[in-house]
Amino acid sequence: MKGSVQVRNQSLIIHVPKELDHHSALPIRRQADDIMMHQNIREVVMDFSGTDFMDSSGIGMMMGRYRAVQRNGGHMRAEHVNDRVKKILDMAGIGKLIEISKA
Repeated sequence: MKGSVQVRNQSLIIHVPKELDHHSALPIRRQADDIMMHQNIREVVMDFSGTDFMDSSGIGMMMGRYRAVQRNGGHMRAEHVNDRVKKILDMAGIGKLIEISKA
């Protein structure tokens, strides 16, 4: 599964690929930043329904989008997170910053 980005109302939905690593995080970051620069995004939703693996590049990509949406007065959430990815998010402290809903 390749990651994709779409806008619905004022929400940016990021469909995270099977592996969120350096190779997949960079194009997602670029797409998301371009959209957030030109549209009034109030919410970023990370959809992890097809994701099995995530590394520090994915954490960095998430945190950058979190800071960007926070600056605009919005919020971020992660949904459809499996146990493996949730453990990574919790170890990184992301669970303290954003709402995470399990698969």
